[in-house]
Amino acid sequence: MSFIPLRPGSLSGPVAERSDAARNRERLLGAARELIDECGADGLTMDRLAERAGVGKGTVFRRFGSRAGLMMTLLSDAEAEFQARFMFGPPPLGPGAPGLERLIAFGSARIAYVLEYGELARAADESAYNRFDVPAAVLWHRHIELLLREEGMDADPRLMAMALSATLDPERLLHAVRVHGIEPERLAESWRELVTRVVRGA
Repeated sequence: MSFIPLRPGSLSGPVAERSDAARNRERLLGAARELIDECGADGLTMDRLAERAGVGKGTVFRRFGSRAGLMMTLLSDAEAEFQARFMFGPPPLGPGAPGLERLIAFGSARIAYVLEYGELARAADESAYNRFDVPAAVLWHRHIELLLREEGMDADPRLMAMALSATLDPERLLHAVRVHGIEPERLAESWRELVTRVVRGA
């Protein structure tokens, strides 16, 4: 979740691991995915993961640092792909479209991302010590801010970007869909109307 690509095609992430370390990492991640399938993201603990993978708890902590680190690692490939799409991909999500169109596309794509990886994204947010300062979140906020500036907003676009980002919070979106039965299309339409009003009111 914290990975930020530096250039188009730069999705390799961290420096290559030794083959045995990479195998151990994949074994742990495979066990983590199995546990999530069986008992949900909330049921994934470091103790359960260590038991399922047949390793000591210390090994899990050395590999991932914390539960938040584990959640972010599980999301890293999907997050890197999402970042690449809005930073380098085709318009309107990627460069080449007007700022408002890119804002609309960003929100719609983020909603789809959260609904696909919902429980994991929510658990990663809850596990992070300061979820608003992880690199991925900083990147999303900065992206929205830059698009607002592109559309001519100069009345504190940074704070406005933070406010808009809050509407894409995983727990908020999942609650709307699962508890209130709101269709994803309505969420995307609501985002479109919100950012359109914000930009045109600028």
